[in-house]
Amino acid sequence: MKKLSLLFIGVFSMSNIYAQDISDALRYSQDEIQGSARFRALSGAFGALGGDLSAVSINPAGSAVFSQSHASFSLVSADKNNTTNYFGNIEKTNDSKFDLNQGGAAFVFKSNNNSPWRKFTLAIAYDRTNDHNNSWYSAGINTNDDGNFSNSIASYFYDYADGRRLDQISAFPNESIREAYSEIGRAYGFANQQAFLGFESFILEADDISNDANTTYTANVNSGNFEHRYTNVETGYNGKISFNFATQYQDNIYLGINLNSHFIDYQRSTSLLEDNNNGGVIDFIDFDNALSTTGNGFSFQIGGIFKLSQEFRLGLTYDSPTWYTIEEETSQFLDTSELVNQNIDALDPQIVNIYPEYKLQTPGKFTGSLAYIFGQQGLISFDYSNKNYANTTFKPEVDYTDLNADITNALTSASTYRFGGEYKVKQLSFRGGYRFEESPYTNGVTVGDLNGFSLGLGYNFGNTKLDLTFDQAKRSYQTSLYNVGLIDTVDIDRVNSNITLSLSFNI
Repeated sequence: MKKLSLLFIGVFSMSNIYAQDISDALRYSQDEIQGSARFRALSGAFGALGGDLSAVSINPAGSAVFSQSHASFSLVSADKNNTTNYFGNIEKTNDSKFDLNQGGAAFVFKSNNNSPWRKFTLAIAYDRTNDHNNSWYSAGINTNDDGNFSNSIASYFYDYADGRRLDQISAFPNESIREAYSEIGRAYGFANQQAFLGFESFILEADDISNDANTTYTANVNSGNFEHRYTNVETGYNGKISFNFATQYQDNIYLGINLNSHFIDYQRSTSLLEDNNNGGVIDFIDFDNALSTTGNGFSFQIGGIFKLSQEFRLGLTYDSPTWYTIEEETSQFLDTSELVNQNIDALDPQIVNIYPEYKLQTPGKFTGSLAYIFGQQGLISFDYSNKNYANTTFKPEVDYTDLNADITNALTSASTYRFGGEYKVKQLSFRGGYRFEESPYTNGVTVGDLNGFSLGLGYNFGNTKLDLTFDQAKRSYQTSLYNVGLIDTVDIDRVNSNITLSLSFNI
């Protein structure tokens, strides 16, 4: 009878199984400076310039600037350095990779008559919009003078268990951990699964173990100091394929539109090792989590470049929201000293939780650009854009009312400023750029402001160009280990450094 009731409840409890948070919303809403070496050398300040395939991702009118058909591809050597501070202990990690991050072609069709529409272009461009490859490690002694166990991972399981019925977070007689974990997930969702892990690992004790309706619990962990070693490893990327159409009207107006196909490939694994000498039943906990996310989405862009004179250019672009459909899978592992003492296997359900797909709408964006061209000698350019991250929305909204409200309160409108310059000496080009991005968080601390610079060289062989760029960006983060219970934060200073090599040629 209990089994039947569990299946029945599962039909009506689908909205309770979600475990998304604000970091998910931000991860897929932010774009990094990716693209060709010339584009990166000017820190992406290309909205009024065009003539570069990565510039098409900023302003779709940019492909109409090409005088003839053009193609390019880029390779990048990416390096990430993280310095963490957890209760005064400093740790450093480094990740490096080499990959293809840009490619595409633009085909130019010139008018053969006296039409004011001088030419139009069709282009397809791939750009990696966010690189998720990142790892960091933190370690330290988490101290607490409050006389409770809020600084232990036990508080994570306790907060999920508190107020939930014992028979909804525990295994039935003769039911395996695997079966119970899977059934509880289907019937009651993520929160009950976490409480189940805490109870079955002896971290939690029911106040009335003989009563299925019991909803109060105590932790088998004494208050005091806890040694934490936390590892976070992320892989994957966001990408965008743009199908572009642009046209030139007379000599001074360029107009374009992009239809963008987006995709997400993201994996994260975390591991927390906790030790204590506080004299409780539990003095060791190993808690591991894995997340795999895939998704696809659609957006569009419309833009124009206007020659105000031979020297001055103005660019305007509107980026629509991106409408994503996302699927997630998770798996978990938990071991404790009490499981070891009783010669019981660790809680390794070997179950992959497959969640129903959900929708995510990221905010739209406006970009304004200015450029001044010094004849054939060089240029300077400036881009300004603004995106209101508080407009990020999980859907169906009825299932995410609280989370969407948290996003509205925690996130805010953020501006981005990009400056770039180029100077040519015969076939050689010298380039540089600077960018500043405001924090998307109201508090300005959870994710801090970003500062970045870039330096580059280019050589024009005629129909072929070779470009090389170094760029670096710095940003600080204050990241909670967990969103429930153990919410102490790690301070992370991150430095992203990239070397990009691009080959471009006329077709």
